[in-house]
Amino acid sequence: MIQDSLIIEKRHKRFIKSVCNTETVYGLKNHKGFATSSSVKYENDNGQPIGIICFWAEKSLAKSCIEKDWHNYKISEILLSDFIENWCVGMENDGLLIGTEFDRNMFGFESEPMELILELITELKSIGKDLKFKKFEGIIDLEKQVHEILA
Repeated sequence: MIQDSLIIEKRHKRFIKSVCNTETVYGLKNHKGFATSSSVKYENDNGQPIGIICFWAEKSLAKSCIEKDWHNYKISEILLSDFIENWCVGMENDGLLIGTEFDRNMFGFESEPMELILELITELKSIGKDLKFKKFEGIIDLEKQVHEILA
């Protein structure tokens, strides 16, 4: 189990680096919405697993999960700025988690949206990259607002 946790953590860190470099995130979508799962780590106030929407850094990894319950899904490309600004913020508001780099066995990293934003900001700053947002003046403004929410 520890090895599985280390692999999942390593894939998540690779997700952060990759999406910050490519500025692209991939999801799986069908006519009902995006591919979802249930948390194995977090529960809501009623003791039910919290919902997760899954995302990938590489189109090929997303494609490898188009089977079983997700057999009728298609790959959807999302700009990183849109992912942060609309998906992460929206999922935080909806009480959902973000799943990164899930595999076909439904193992992946579970992240709280605001924490994921901070990880992305840290990586973007480390590579000297800023993003253009519609609702934020840049990653510094975004970081400030996320810290205010988490305070």
